[in-house]
Amino acid sequence: MWADTETDVDFLNYSEVAEIIAEMIGKPDLLPMSLGVFGSWGVGKSSTLRLVAKELEKNDDKYLVINFDAWLYQDFDDARAALMSVIAGELVKAAPKSLAAKAMSLFGRINKLRALGLMVEGGAFAMGVPAFGLITRGVESAGDILRGKAGSEDLEAVKSAAVDVKEQASGLLKEISAKGPPEEIAAFRTEFGEVLDGLGKTLVVFIDNLDRCLPENAIHTLEAVRLFLFMPKTAFVIGADEDMIRHAVARHFNEPGEKQVTDYLDKLIQIPVRVPRLGVEEVRAYLFLLLYQSANADLGARETLRAFLIERLRRSWTHDQPFAIEDVLESVGKKDDADLRRVLDMADRMAPLLAYAANVQGNPRIVKRLLNVVRMRASIAAKRKMPLDEAIIAKLALFERCVDSSATEALHTAINATSDGKLQFLKGIENGESIDEHKAELPEKWQPFFSFIADWARLQPKLADIDLKPAVYLARETIPVRVASGAVPPAITKAVEELVRTPSMSSRAAADAVTTLKGGYETAAMEAVVAHMRKDTDWSRVRADARGAILLARSSPEAAKVAMRFFRDLASSPAWLRAMLKDEAWYEA
Repeated sequence: MWADTETDVDFLNYSEVAEIIAEMIGKPDLLPMSLGVFGSWGVGKSSTLRLVAKELEKNDDKYLVINFDAWLYQDFDDARAALMSVIAGELVKAAPKSLAAKAMSLFGRINKLRALGLMVEGGAFAMGVPAFGLITRGVESAGDILRGKAGSEDLEAVKSAAVDVKEQASGLLKEISAKGPPEEIAAFRTEFGEVLDGLGKTLVVFIDNLDRCLPENAIHTLEAVRLFLFMPKTAFVIGADEDMIRHAVARHFNEPGEKQVTDYLDKLIQIPVRVPRLGVEEVRAYLFLLLYQSANADLGARETLRAFLIERLRRSWTHDQPFAIEDVLESVGKKDDADLRRVLDMADRMAPLLAYAANVQGNPRIVKRLLNVVRMRASIAAKRKMPLDEAIIAKLALFERCVDSSATEALHTAINATSDGKLQFLKGIENGESIDEHKAELPEKWQPFFSFIADWARLQPKLADIDLKPAVYLARETIPVRVASGAVPPAITKAVEELVRTPSMSSRAAADAVTTLKGGYETAAMEAVVAHMRKDTDWSRVRADARGAILLARSSPEAAKVAMRFFRDLASSPAWLRAMLKDEAWYEA
C-alpha cells in the first residue's frame, strides 16, 4: 500500500517547477511576491510546495520559511488574524534578543486590529473601519487590547462580555488611541518591516489548502497577505485550486462578472504557476516507481531508480519514449527478475489509459489510490482463496475507475448473467478485432466509453475465458474504486453548493451543476446533498435542496437510489414533496 500524503521526494519531475519558483524567490528585484501554485484536486500542489521549501533549505541562511495550513484555521474566528499571528509567532522564535521585544509587540498590534474590527461589526465604527472577526458585543479588557498589551485571554474577555459595543467602545477608543484604523494598519506594517529588516532574511510563507476553506476565509487570508504583510523581502507561495478560489471570490462579492473576478484575483496573486498535468511518460514513471517501491525495501535501489527516471523525464523532449522497461530493469540490476518485469509490463500498458481517460487524466492521487484498491482487493482475495491474481483485479479496477457507475454495474450484471462468469463477447476485441464489429453484443451503458474499452480489452490478462464472478463479489464487498479515490474533488463542491440552493426545477445553474458531476461523481455528490438535507428537519415548506436532489437523481441510477432511500425514510412526507416525486421515473413509492 502507498501513503496518500504530500512528499518532498520528487516522483513526477515537479522539482523542475520547484526550482523555477525558488529561483524567482531568490531574486530581490521580484520581491515582494505573491505566487500561486495552481492545480486541481490531487495533482500535487502540496508536494510542489514542499519541494520548493526543500530547494530553499539549500540556502537556509537567506530565508525564514513559514508553513501555514489554512484549513487548520478554518474555524478560527478571524482568518486574517490567524495568518498574522502564526507569522508573528515564527518571527518571535527567529528574532535575536535585540529584536525580541519588537517582534513580541506584533501580537499586541494584531489583537488591537482584531478588537477594532470586533467593534465595527458590533456597530460602533461603521464608517471606514475594516472588519476583523465575528460579531461581538463585549469590550471587557479592551483597554489592554487597544494599548497593544493584550494576550489571548483579554481578547476572549472582549468576546464574552455581554455589554453594548456602541455605548462602551466609542469613548474608550477616544480615550486610549487617537489613531484611526488606517494609522493602526500603517503602524503594524512599519513594525513588521523593522523586524524583517533586523532579521536580514527573506520571509517566505507557504499557504496551503486554501481551496478547502469557506469562501470568506479564503478571501480574508489572501487580503491579509496584500493589506498587512506584503512588504519588501517577503514572498507568499499559495497552493490552491484556481477554480475554487475564483468561486470564493464570486461568492464573497455576490457574483461579479468574470472580468472582475479575474482582475481581483490578479491583484491578490501576481504570478500564477500551474502544476503540469502528467503525460503518458510521467504516468509510466510514476507507476514504475510506486510498484518498485512496494516490491523492494532497499532505499538505495529506490533512489537509484527515482534519479534515473527523473533524469530521463527531463530529457524526454529528445526521445519518443525516454525509457523502456529494459532500461528500468538494468538501472536497478534486475534484468533477470521475471516477476518485476511482469509487473512493469502491466503498468506500461495501463499508463496511456490512466493518462488519457477522462475520469483520471493522469491525476497522481487517483493513480495511487487505484493501486491501493488493487492491493487491498488482492490481499482479501488471497485470504479467501479466490482464484484471482493481482493482474485480473487491476484490469477490472481500471475499468471501474475510468467509466461511470452505470457502466460498471452493467459489467457486473453481464458477468452474473452467465452460468460460468465468462464474458465471451470480449474475446474478439481482446484478440485485436475492431470494437465496431462487436457493438451489438456490448452492454448499452458502455457506449460512451467504447474508445476506452477498445484499448482496455487488449490489456493483459485476457478476461473472456476467466470466471469473473469472484471479482464481482470482491468489488461489491470492498470499498468501490470511486469512493476510495477520495471524497469528491474540491471543484465538485461548487456543484453541490449550487444544487442545495436550486431555486426551481428549471434552474439552468442547477442543470449545469449536474453536468459537472458526470463521470462518476453523482453518487458522492448525492450523499453530500442528503447530508445537507438531514441538517434541516423542517419539511413544511418547499425545499431548494430537495429540488437539487431530484434533478441529480434523474442523471444517475446510483444517485437516485441514495435519494430514494432518504425520501422514503422521512417520518412524514409533505404533500408538496409527494407531488414533486409522483411523476419521477426513478422514484418508487
